[in-house]
Amino acid sequence: MNQIVRRIMGAMFEGTLNARCCGWRPHEIGLLRSGIAALFVLASIAAAAQPGPAPLNPRLQTYFRENIGLSQNQIADIRNGIPVVKALPARTPAEVFLFGAVYIHAVPSKYIQFSSDLDRLRQLPNFMGVGGFGNPPRLSDLKGLSFESDDIQALRSCTPGDCLVQVPARTVEDLQRSIDWSAANASEQVNQFLRRAIVENLIDYQREGNQALGVYNDKRDAPNVAQQFAYLLSYDTALPAHLPDFYHYLLAYPYGRPANVEDSFYWAKVKFGLKPTLRVAHVMTMKGSTADDIAYAIADKQLYSSHYFETAISLTYCVRGRDDPKHPGFYLIMTMGSEQAGLSGIRGLLVRKVAIERSTSSLQGRLTAIKNALEGGS
Repeated sequence: MNQIVRRIMGAMFEGTLNARCCGWRPHEIGLLRSGIAALFVLASIAAAAQPGPAPLNPRLQTYFRENIGLSQNQIADIRNGIPVVKALPARTPAEVFLFGAVYIHAVPSKYIQFSSDLDRLRQLPNFMGVGGFGNPPRLSDLKGLSFESDDIQALRSCTPGDCLVQVPARTVEDLQRSIDWSAANASEQVNQFLRRAIVENLIDYQREGNQALGVYNDKRDAPNVAQQFAYLLSYDTALPAHLPDFYHYLLAYPYGRPANVEDSFYWAKVKFGLKPTLRVAHVMTMKGSTADDIAYAIADKQLYSSHYFETAISLTYCVRGRDDPKHPGFYLIMTMGSEQAGLSGIRGLLVRKVAIERSTSSLQGRLTAIKNALEGGS
């Protein structure tokens, strides 16, 4: 029975009991009972109008329980529209992997419209700038993008293996030779150089794939980005099954693109951690057939980050729930994997704890905001 109905029945009993204790007359108690009974009827009608818990197919039940390790109570929360977020076991000190899910009473296509709305992102307080890339990418796509003054000064004194900004060594060496650091417009020269580098690197990636991402050279043990992507996607227990072509394309791009996948690219400057961070990302959106459990799968693949994240990928799945046209719904599932610097050692353990706490809280809030927006129509 619906919780609202239970509460009203309890109030009905308690109200009658209190009336007797307070010396109410019989006809007054009768009026009280009639009023509460009317509320009970209204609550029953309202409860009947609301769809019950979303159905859960056996494959999804197995994924939640065996792959992610959720309890039956957590699975029930997801079905009832309560977001559940969990940090998954890390395989290396640098790795962070999060899972989050919630059931949303809306059609899956509504999430695609919501997530691809760059104008909405521009209005969020933590976004300092965002824009999409055309085909082919052009410098004009980066209008409004600029690096922070601290980052520009750091690039001036960077040396291979020791830099406060994540950039390939060749880019830093070319930049330091090209800029007239004594000029009044030195900062603008740096920004123009970096905008050109971003566009050129993106074009190289679109032609060559992951191998064009190269190696960051801000520290001595510089990571190979292509290898890290492959490692993140090997965390197969966190990923729903039955999407081999999609996962293969994440690594093989630009080759082997499935017919039901679309590519797009964007940049964003985000307030994150202690420093504003510039990100360039590749979004791959797969649309499932009407017979597939997964209506959409979306990969947000980081191609570049100026700070913190050496490699990162966010995978989102819209899994069909209710077929009833009057009460449509879907399971929104997010898995977020990243390799981050500074999470090893004693100090790194403390940093890691804080990073995971903030990330889980952020994902919880994100799922709640998405659910409220899609169900509320905003």
